[in-house]
Amino acid sequence: MASPASASLKEAVGSLDRDGFVGLLSNLIGETAHLQNDPPTYRPQEERVAQHVVDVLRPVSADTGGGPLLVRKISYAEGRSNVIVEYPGTVPGRVVSFVGMHMDVVPANGSEWDFDPFSLTFDSEDKDKLRGRGTTDCLGHVALVAQLMRRLGEVKPPLKHSVIAVFIANEENSSVTGIGVDGLVKDGLLDKLKTGPLFWIDTADKQPCIGTGGMIPWHLKATGKLFHSGLAHKAINAMEMNMEALKVIQKRFYTDFPPHEKEKVYKFATPSTMKPTKWSYPGGGLNQIPGECTISGDVRLTPFYSTSHVMEKLKEYVEDINERFETVLDTRGPVSKYILPDENLQGRLEITFDGDVMNGVACNLESRGYHALCKATKEIVGHVEPYSITGSLPLIRELQDEGFDVQTAGYGLLKTYHAKNEYCLFSDMAQGFQVFLSIISQLEEEV
Repeated sequence: MASPASASLKEAVGSLDRDGFVGLLSNLIGETAHLQNDPPTYRPQEERVAQHVVDVLRPVSADTGGGPLLVRKISYAEGRSNVIVEYPGTVPGRVVSFVGMHMDVVPANGSEWDFDPFSLTFDSEDKDKLRGRGTTDCLGHVALVAQLMRRLGEVKPPLKHSVIAVFIANEENSSVTGIGVDGLVKDGLLDKLKTGPLFWIDTADKQPCIGTGGMIPWHLKATGKLFHSGLAHKAINAMEMNMEALKVIQKRFYTDFPPHEKEKVYKFATPSTMKPTKWSYPGGGLNQIPGECTISGDVRLTPFYSTSHVMEKLKEYVEDINERFETVLDTRGPVSKYILPDENLQGRLEITFDGDVMNGVACNLESRGYHALCKATKEIVGHVEPYSITGSLPLIRELQDEGFDVQTAGYGLLKTYHAKNEYCLFSDMAQGFQVFLSIISQLEEEV
């Protein structure tokens, strides 16, 4: 049951205005062809979205005298803006923030979609469904939080807490750094957010996401000896060697990093995993035994293990195999081998890692932010079922390490995340709007 304060704020602010939300979202989705983030092919221009957000909020901003909102646009690269919006409260140090609504999107191939990914369209049989790239991840959340801040600016409820929204650039790619939330943190522009809960709004399905996985992209290269397939005894088959080596490495990984006892507490769907996802080799004929190949994949790691420790262990596994080929690796057939003594030649393995290693997050289950999110979710959605996944969210572990009380939630649909034919539901976003109001109300009662 809603508290009197919660009911009062919700009554004053009201529900999510469909026309205002859909109108802004339509403008944002109309920019998505310019927001795709996959350099060097696609370099997003988040400024296009940032300006739409600023334009919506300007009439109730202090800049125009039409309202109390403090709106600031910050750019660290041309065309790549962040926006910080503050509804000032009356008690210093009391803050609640909504962060992570990113203004870039993953690429979309329109020829593979059933509708135009770069414009907002409606399902003819279901007006609740809003379709287009970014509706779930994450322009729907940009529009949602912008509408929240606009309504606060219009209604001007007396709040002790400052409510701060941070719309960010460059979430979908980590090859370029320092121009999104990482740049804002480095410059101290988010320091005041440390005194209150920070809600990262970029997950899905209307429930608290309390844990995410770390991610280590790896490449295992095998070097053998290329030779004619009819003379297999003179070759070192790099493919066979790599397959056998990966089997040994995976077995050791699962021994050293088994399911952790805290994974049950956090309701992780899976434990830590290491698996191949891609093959590559220089090419050749069917009658050639390959002398080189690379298996690539990733480690998805629950946050109770260290990514740096895992990387060191993977290197150890590979070096041990290199030193003990004959005793560690199985062969495949009577002439399969990884050492040619007559030629003083031995196969070689090498493991490397990409630079975009991410650490997982375990949210603080004792924080006031977590309890407020759970209570609000139960009140508005009707039930609360926190969950964790070994999918990875960039940036939030770094915020946690910097001292922010990070909680995560989102109101898109997990099944359409980064997918073809992406969509969200207006009804879900409308519930998210009410969850935000409930969170603010609960925190107000504590002062």
